[in-house]
Amino acid sequence: MKFSENWLRELVNPNIGTQALVDQVTMAGLEVDEVIPAARAFSNVVVGEILTAEQHPNADKLQVCTVSDGTETLQVVCGAPNARAGLKTAYAKVGAVLPTPEGGEFKIKKAKLRQVESFGMLCAEDELGISDDHGGIMELAADAPVGACIREYLGLDDHIIDVDLTPNRGDCLSIKGLAREVGVLNKAPVTYVPIAAVHASIDDTLPIRLEAPNACPRYLGRVIRGVDVAAKTPLWMVEKLRRSGIRSIDPIVDVTNYVLLELGQPLHAFDLNKLDGGIVVRYPEAGEKLTLLDGNEVELNSDTLVIADESKPVAMAGIFGGEATGVTAVSQDIFLECAFFDQIAIAGRARAYGLHTDSSHRYERGVDWQLQREGIERATALLLEIAGGQAGPVTEASDEQHLPSASTVTLRHSKVNAMLAFDMPSAEIEEILTRLGMEVTASGEGEWRVAVPSYRFDITIEVDLIEELARVYGYNNLPVKVPTAQLPFTPCAESQVTVQSLRRTLVALGYQEAVTYSFIEAGLQRQFDDQHEALALANPISAEMAVMRTTIWPGLVKALQHNQNRQQSRVRLFETGQCFIQQGDELKQEKMLAGLLSGNREPERWTGKSSPVDFYDIKGDLETVLGLGGVADEFTFVAGSHVALHPGQSAEIHRNGDVVGRVGALHPALVKSLGVTGPVYLFEIELGSVLEGKVSKFDDLSKFPESRRDLAVVVAENVAYDVVKAVAMEQGGEYLKKVTLFDVYQGQGIEVGRKSLALGLTWQHPSRTLNEEEINTAVENVINTLQSAVGATLRD
Repeated sequence: MKFSENWLRELVNPNIGTQALVDQVTMAGLEVDEVIPAARAFSNVVVGEILTAEQHPNADKLQVCTVSDGTETLQVVCGAPNARAGLKTAYAKVGAVLPTPEGGEFKIKKAKLRQVESFGMLCAEDELGISDDHGGIMELAADAPVGACIREYLGLDDHIIDVDLTPNRGDCLSIKGLAREVGVLNKAPVTYVPIAAVHASIDDTLPIRLEAPNACPRYLGRVIRGVDVAAKTPLWMVEKLRRSGIRSIDPIVDVTNYVLLELGQPLHAFDLNKLDGGIVVRYPEAGEKLTLLDGNEVELNSDTLVIADESKPVAMAGIFGGEATGVTAVSQDIFLECAFFDQIAIAGRARAYGLHTDSSHRYERGVDWQLQREGIERATALLLEIAGGQAGPVTEASDEQHLPSASTVTLRHSKVNAMLAFDMPSAEIEEILTRLGMEVTASGEGEWRVAVPSYRFDITIEVDLIEELARVYGYNNLPVKVPTAQLPFTPCAESQVTVQSLRRTLVALGYQEAVTYSFIEAGLQRQFDDQHEALALANPISAEMAVMRTTIWPGLVKALQHNQNRQQSRVRLFETGQCFIQQGDELKQEKMLAGLLSGNREPERWTGKSSPVDFYDIKGDLETVLGLGGVADEFTFVAGSHVALHPGQSAEIHRNGDVVGRVGALHPALVKSLGVTGPVYLFEIELGSVLEGKVSKFDDLSKFPESRRDLAVVVAENVAYDVVKAVAMEQGGEYLKKVTLFDVYQGQGIEVGRKSLALGLTWQHPSRTLNEEEINTAVENVINTLQSAVGATLRD
């Protein structure tokens, strides 16, 4: 929020300079982003009055003006289209020093333009460094004192302060709120603008009906007839609006904007004669549309609260007015509205239409629910003063059931001392809270009941009050103590694999760790998981982050897409994170490990072209990770299917009979729809199953030789090697140490639909040499069991 320092000091004027004020406000939690002067440095510029303006004899676009500076009349050549007799403007006299766009300065000298002498210069706003407006010379009020210093007349020795407020401090989105805060910090008196009720001079009213009282529990309106929209907004208001970043439009809009800045209460004015019947606050009907004040037509979402008359929507509540009922240059009668809207009813609605307005910004952060009467009376008084007219009585529709209630919080002295780490005196606690506008009542020894004012809707619990005490007391004034605490080491079971070792292993394999959002787009979620319904967020950041993920894969694939769009074709990513599975009324948060592999097997190098990765690359990497706990033999890969994986290149990962993960190639249809370059390989496994290992134990190394036999068995091509290996290990006897697959063959000499597996079986006894008969018996057991279990035959 931008505001004028001079405007703030009209309400509260502590005896500190600009920089001290900025530092103080920042340390109080209202961070200042920028401080800039209200105008660049210039000198010898006064209020001048154009007495005559005649066409230049030698130039079509120039005028020769006679200008009075209050003491003498001088001739000035001017090219501004709005230069005219009777206009009061900024006149830079000969010898004046003006700023340049590049940051320098130049001096005004007597000049001759197309053979006509010119003594000085009539200035536009950008030429004085006030704004970027160069549409013509400045137009000052008719009562501007001729000859007065323009800096003094416009109050340009001022600073524009831009404060970046946190979302919980909506009470400071106004000059009144900021003044209140500065007054508290400096123990300085604050002079608020007195607001009296405007007496109704006519009886005209407009009926108001609340059909959505939970979203709008209070709505005030007032009929004002006979306003002059062409009236001139006073200079003081125009300048205050300009220094707050708002352009002056007409007195009706200017007054509503001014009250918004002054009090923090948004208002809106409708053309009374364009309203059909009364006002209805409701949700839109299916298919209803609204043309906004900026000319854009939008189709209203079902959750967008609207202000309507008896036949149509006329505004998006708390966000934007409609063009059909907007005030124009010919409007004479207006209906002024002022309402309280629930934060949740407005939050996110403007973003859904690509909008962000001063009004929605305040309603989303919270508006004082007792401010509406004050706001409409202040706006009425200003409108009648500037644009004239006659005001009717204020009509109010409210639903007490849905209005917020006054909050009372219990504060304990012991809790304050514990959290601030020093003994804050009771008198100081009471004094700070009272300065903050709270009513403090002692309710026991070292305990208070604190009534929170309606504008501090962010204070609901005890720690909120303690935060206020620390903030106002001054964070820099709090004592600095070295914290002491018991820090016992967290026991780590020897059988457990740490997440750090998983990460180190994957990084050593060439992967990079990614951290993707837990929120994803609903359609993308369904493409990757058709088994679980994703939990939808009540107030999503955007449509692309509307549901909680049930799998990490979508985020990794989007990261791959991002990299490929930037010419990074070789991508290896992994992530550890939570997935959110809805199980009945409960939300299960499952920690998972996921990985992605795409591109070439090796980086580009001079020794030769690298081949692309395949299923066995990612499976091998995963097996390396599974082996960290010493329980790799407990995991098996079983052919399976998944909506996101290639039907012929996917497997389930089992541990002791339970499905704990999946691995495979991304489905070709997904590769195409997501626009990534394939193939892409993925794995995802429950993190707990990977971390659960076993304690290694020492066995003596055998001093006796190994014995090895090689077998070539022919099996059906759909028989997995894991099945063959399991049979061999089981039937090979207790001294069979290792089964190695060293060849797979299909082709000439092998029947169609079958394959040859060449196995190396290694035996070793711990205390003697195995004899030939023992080895042959074990081999025979393996062959016989393979024949009966999987239909294997020895290859000729």
